[in-house]
Amino acid sequence: MSARGEGRPLRRLVVLRHAKSAWPAGVADHERPLSPRGRRDAPAAGRALAEADCLPDLALCSTARRARQTWDLASSQWGTPPPVRFDRRLYAADVPALLTAVRETPPEVGTLLLIGHNPGLEELVLDLAGDGLDDTLDRLRVKFPTSALAVLAWHGAGWRALAPGAALLTDLTVPRGAKH
Repeated sequence: MSARGEGRPLRRLVVLRHAKSAWPAGVADHERPLSPRGRRDAPAAGRALAEADCLPDLALCSTARRARQTWDLASSQWGTPPPVRFDRRLYAADVPALLTAVRETPPEVGTLLLIGHNPGLEELVLDLAGDGLDDTLDRLRVKFPTSALAVLAWHGAGWRALAPGAALLTDLTVPRGAKH
């Protein structure tokens, strides 16, 4: 990070695309559940966050059933999950709506987990990332699949100041659960 960030706290935005969903006939999109693969991959995402020492202080989650199930399964991998706020605005949200929700985060939150949907999440990460470590940005531009985790970091006084190009994409991973 640049010298501009010195003296300001490190903030992390962890973006998690919901795990793989099912497409049952006659079920509204908002109510689609996770598929068997999604039920395997969501806990793997939770374990990946714990192993990377990237557990959130707060989670914002879409109200869609598949996103809520992803949250439940991922957070079940941690000793004490943080508070979660289910926000209808995150369902099928575009970048401005996502950024509005993120900017409402209380200033004492250092790491925020955002669980939602594509294409909005992928576009948000690309919009906020001024740079990336290694080939993270190139990989993100190719695909941000279900269960993907992107970690953005920046030094800032608060979430309201988060702006396009202000963050560094420090990690991009796609945790997958083991097939039984």
